Amino acid sequence: MKHVLITGAASGLGRALALRFAKAGAHICIADINADGSQETLAMVKAAGSDGWIYSLDVRSPEQWQALAEEVSQRWGSIDVVINNAGVATGDRIDAGEWAWWEWIIDINLKGVALGCRTFTPLMKKQGSGYFINVASLAGLMVAPSMASYNVTKAGVVALSETMHYELKPYGIGTTALCPGFFRTNLNVGMKTSDPDMLKFVDKVFESSALDADDVADAAYVSMQKNELICNPHPVGRRAYFVKRFLPWIYRNQIGKMAEALKKREERRK
Repeated sequence: MKHVLITGAASGLGRALALRFAKAGAHICIADINADGSQETLAMVKAAGSDGWIYSLDVRSPEQWQALAEEVSQRWGSIDVVINNAGVATGDRIDAGEWAWWEWIIDINLKGVALGCRTFTPLMKKQGSGYFINVASLAGLMVAPSMASYNVTKAGVVALSETMHYELKPYGIGTTALCPGFFRTNLNVGMKTSDPDMLKFVDKVFESSALDADDVADAAYVSMQKNELICNPHPVGRRAYFVKRFLPWIYRNQIGKMAEALKKREERRK
């Protein structure tokens, strides 16, 4: 594993992933639209004893993805790991917020990931090797109320990753969907929501998380080594998903209570 490309690597989980793979000796392509943050990540990668380079990438642009693939081929000649990490957040009920926010989050969280996979699969097929880590979320597995558009994009990333996990296996290409729950990162910065309580809730659960970005990056690295389809790094997340799959009546009861509580809160605000 020599060459690793990471989108959204200028901060948060993307930066933690860059440092985790740099410590393993990989050279890192930091693909992000945040120029200042990318420079900071590159300096940290070099301080970790590795090297890398920066590419300004808007993950919504097929043309920019293709230009990046050409740059990778010229610089490296091959690619070992592509980590589709760039993402944004929304938090609203199905009938709330602006429709433009749906288009925004789908373009970045879902179409951006699909573009990354579509762009680099031909090179990996030619090599006969490669790996994709697609950053989804526990929200893509659990689909809690009041996060409709976010849930949709992350569930889509899980579905895409599962498809690729089997479709690309005969070509020597692996795929993992990384599905963390809430952890201390900067995803809430720039979050779009019409609910004044949503950001307060997100800030609270971020701060109470037992894991941070470094822990999630470590878990992703281990899952890649094992070629696991799903990486669910939070113990509480694994328990919740177990309940949903094997004790669905308990899951339905708890989600129903959550939805009723949200309804009462909404009615109090009117």
